[in-house]
Amino acid sequence: MFSVALFVTGLFASPAAYAGVVKDVVSSERTITVKFDDIVNKASVFTLAGPNRIALDILGATAGKQASAGGPVSNVRQGQFGPHTARIVFDLASPALVTGGQFSADGRSLTIKLRRAAVGEWANALARGRMSFLPPRLFRSKPPKKRYEVSAPIGRKSQRGLPKIYGPSDPRLPLVVIDAGHGGHDPGAISPHGGIYEKDIALAVTKSIRDALVQTGRIRVALTREDDRYLVLQDRFGIARKMKADLFMSVHADAAGNHTANGATVYTLSETASDREAQKLAARENKADIINGVNLGGADASVSSILIDLTQRETMNVSADFAKLLIREAKPNMRVRSHSHRFASFVVLKAPDTPSVLFETGYLTNARDVAFLSSKEGQRRIGQSVASAIQVHFARRLASR
Repeated sequence: MFSVALFVTGLFASPAAYAGVVKDVVSSERTITVKFDDIVNKASVFTLAGPNRIALDILGATAGKQASAGGPVSNVRQGQFGPHTARIVFDLASPALVTGGQFSADGRSLTIKLRRAAVGEWANALARGRMSFLPPRLFRSKPPKKRYEVSAPIGRKSQRGLPKIYGPSDPRLPLVVIDAGHGGHDPGAISPHGGIYEKDIALAVTKSIRDALVQTGRIRVALTREDDRYLVLQDRFGIARKMKADLFMSVHADAAGNHTANGATVYTLSETASDREAQKLAARENKADIINGVNLGGADASVSSILIDLTQRETMNVSADFAKLLIREAKPNMRVRSHSHRFASFVVLKAPDTPSVLFETGYLTNARDVAFLSSKEGQRRIGQSVASAIQVHFARRLASR
């Protein structure tokens, strides 16, 4: 680990360090009003079912205690969703729609407009996704200059030890490095069905894949993390490169505003996303290195572009071939999306000399996917599917030499 002193302006400093605390929350028949003791960055609201509720996320805010229910709202709960974000959940006695909202002129209060939902409107509200609100530009959180010291692994100079290799000891056998996405302070997606964290699902599935590979007796396997720890994105694929891995896989579980979205997807590297959804997902995942507003990954846009330019065509072709195999082997054992092989510019896929895929195992916003991904049987079936695909992949590679 290296201790790095960072002199940063308010643009990069943590909104949480200067967050506006939630002073009061008042619900009535037609509005929800949230007041802060200082300015915040932005807010977004969305609806959830089972039970029916409205969730409000406020970036640059700290949760408070003062709240009162009223109108269609039967109960109000507050908590810290993340180091930068306060979440307020409004339990609904009857379905209600968010029709709009805005911050006050000084940015220190937010009013959300409500009306009770007519028959059939609630399902549409669930499918609509988030509605976002910004304070006036002059009243968005911009803390003063401050000096921070952080300890973080930076690029190739990280002193973190390489992980244990499981399976046969023969170094001539293929080595697969599997990365459980997110971890530590970064929970990834959080399921509305039981509050399950993506980081926990990813780790459980990764261990199941490891166990299935070890049982084959033909594959060596290492995990980038085996516990609840945080790794910057470059260190994730950097481990695979340092270990001279023959294949790298990053395991995740997706989230969507549409709760009916379901099934697995496999992504391989491309500078141009195959669709808007892939582009948005890559943008979201690639922000995992930004802690307290400071990018600890150490790679700017120009470096990322160079990495893309250096990526060998053969590596990308091998990755795409494996993605097709993984989809084929997964279909009998789990739900797989239509157009299940997609392309996106994920940072973790940018090792120029290691075939790499990102495996989105399902959707934490879909109740059926959550039940499957969190079950031992579901995890076992995923592990078997991946192990089968990997064995076929290396058998083909060997035969083609």
